[in-house]
Amino acid sequence: MDSMKTSQLMNTYARLPLAFERGEGAWLWDSSGKKYLDAIAGIGVCALGHSHPEITEVIADQAGQLIHTANLAEIPWQETLAAKLAGIAGMENVFVANSGAEVVECAMKLIRLVAHSKGIDRPEIVVMENSFHGRTLAALSATGSRKVQAGYEPLVGGFVRVPFGDIDALENAAANRPGIAAVMLEPIQGESGVQVPPEGYLQAVRALCDRKGWLMVCDEIQTGLCRTGKWYASQHEDVTPDIIASAKALANGIPIGACIARGEAASAFSPGRHGSTFGGNPLACRTACKVLEIMERDEVAEHAATLGAQIVDSFNKRLDGHASLRDVRGRGLMIGLEINQEVNHLKFKALEKGLVINVTHDNVIRLLPPLIIDSEQAGQIVDTVSSLIEEL
Repeated sequence: MDSMKTSQLMNTYARLPLAFERGEGAWLWDSSGKKYLDAIAGIGVCALGHSHPEITEVIADQAGQLIHTANLAEIPWQETLAAKLAGIAGMENVFVANSGAEVVECAMKLIRLVAHSKGIDRPEIVVMENSFHGRTLAALSATGSRKVQAGYEPLVGGFVRVPFGDIDALENAAANRPGIAAVMLEPIQGESGVQVPPEGYLQAVRALCDRKGWLMVCDEIQTGLCRTGKWYASQHEDVTPDIIASAKALANGIPIGACIARGEAASAFSPGRHGSTFGGNPLACRTACKVLEIMERDEVAEHAATLGAQIVDSFNKRLDGHASLRDVRGRGLMIGLEINQEVNHLKFKALEKGLVINVTHDNVIRLLPPLIIDSEQAGQIVDTVSSLIEEL
């Protein structure tokens, strides 16, 4: 692709200097025919790989029947999807939208409705430093990144920020902010560099929320749907939140998001209080149902847990003592390698070696490969990324 080509697209992305034309499994081919191993999966979206034959068949079949009717009538596939997600999460009901940011917005509206029903006129939500919750105005206001927020002031109010993984800081906020109605957090922070909280942190947050009567909201947009070795990452600590925000991998590339709720949050909405034109359409919902069916049938969560542990172990052995490497961390196939310098240029060097990776927070190589990769492909990722680090 000609990097000097003019474009009528708004200048919102620092794109890689190539265009992908097709994919199969964990592989991508660009417009020149070069083949790449995909270690980012559309930022965790294509969890079952590219051009999965069963998903392709379902999309084609449903597109030939009915794509959209709006929510003016019952949508059976939406009902089926809601039942599947509620069962997986151990919760009660679901609102289906089109994206992660939308379901975060849905969660925040539920928090405010529940709080107002309790007489809290100006409810506050505790959020985490270095978090990421999306690009809408309220979601970026909740996000713990000035880079994301800069230029969009005045931001939406009602957020209290504390350090991630620090239960004492959360306890201190509880003692000093009487208007708190909820805690919203990612079980593992993705955009800030695959930050894993201390063991027991989520259980401690759940206990504090129970004690204070707060809602616990887990943003599982990146961590959910088998990525970390469980259906949802909060399940590693046997924690059931009051609200889960789920998206990314849910339909393997077809836009969809789901806000899953229980208890007070599950019954807060009434007709006319929330909605979506495109959300929950038959095409997206049927595709999502097929994705969940395949994930369960093929034991994708277990595969991600096993292969992820192998990858982390291989990195630790290969790069043990290397001066440039600070840390290898993650869970399942959500892995970050923290480097002691800025390494954004490694995205381009990886392309030269036939590998697609991502760098987040400027110094963390983030790996979110399709959950269907095999041991040989995992080894190729380890070898290529390790060689990039060794060349620093």
